[in-house]
Amino acid sequence: MEITGGRNSLRPTDEEIAFLKDRAKFCRLETIRLIEIAKVGHYTSVFSAAELFSALYYDAMDLRRGEPKWEDRDRFMMGKGHAAVGLFPLLADLDFIDRDVLDGYTRLGNPLGDHPDMTKVPGIDFSSGSIGHALSAGCGMALAGRMLGKDFYTYVMIGDGELQEGQVWEAALFGAHNGLGKLIGIIDRNGYQLDGSVDDIIGVEPIVEKWQAFGWETHVVDGHDVAAVATLLRTLKADRERTRPVMIIAETVKGKGVSYMETEPGWHLGYLDPSDAARAIAEIEAMEI
Repeated sequence: MEITGGRNSLRPTDEEIAFLKDRAKFCRLETIRLIEIAKVGHYTSVFSAAELFSALYYDAMDLRRGEPKWEDRDRFMMGKGHAAVGLFPLLADLDFIDRDVLDGYTRLGNPLGDHPDMTKVPGIDFSSGSIGHALSAGCGMALAGRMLGKDFYTYVMIGDGELQEGQVWEAALFGAHNGLGKLIGIIDRNGYQLDGSVDDIIGVEPIVEKWQAFGWETHVVDGHDVAAVATLLRTLKADRERTRPVMIIAETVKGKGVSYMETEPGWHLGYLDPSDAARAIAEIEAMEI
């Protein structure tokens, strides 16, 4: 069964929007559940990207339920691999991995760890680790697809702190030079990295102008507005003649959905005690974006 892609309209219906919002909540709630197993994890990095994950996996990407190795699937690569705890539940929801594997997250012998491993986890197209490599790999994947005569799209999500890595800009040059029109990058512009504010550590603005100067088509979107994200991704995919790669700057909030995380960058890595977890779950369940 084909899950996504091939929409009849560029804007999702109210029913589709409601479903995407629900899946973003599911992503956040499952992240809390899985980190309870591990006893430490990256809540806020998932929460800033939850709507992006939802719009990609349930709307934009061509995927087939239960067929993670389908040759013509769209590919997804993630530089901010520490957010994999929020991605694994979606893979289970799409029958790419078994539920009992998901429920054993980080346990001895389980393939699901803090970062995704493409050699162990069906549905993972890139093994992350050191920040800065994903866009280069995405360029290679998109170029390989064209050389093989394939029609799939390659999506790459990177963090805004990742823009401080020189390899990102080498990939930017490569993607534009080779006219990789089926490569779509997404920057999770939540403003924070491990050590604090991105712009305090090494400023990355003006982001839009930099990507335009490197020859990329650029778009800015509210990364928590699933209707806007899905509409943009559908519009980009409808342009089958594009000869330039695309970079989307998704304006997000680190820790979105949990008030005390949104205002505290120290939550990049942490663990919720029972009372904090209960409050976080209540706030997420009450979200109306």
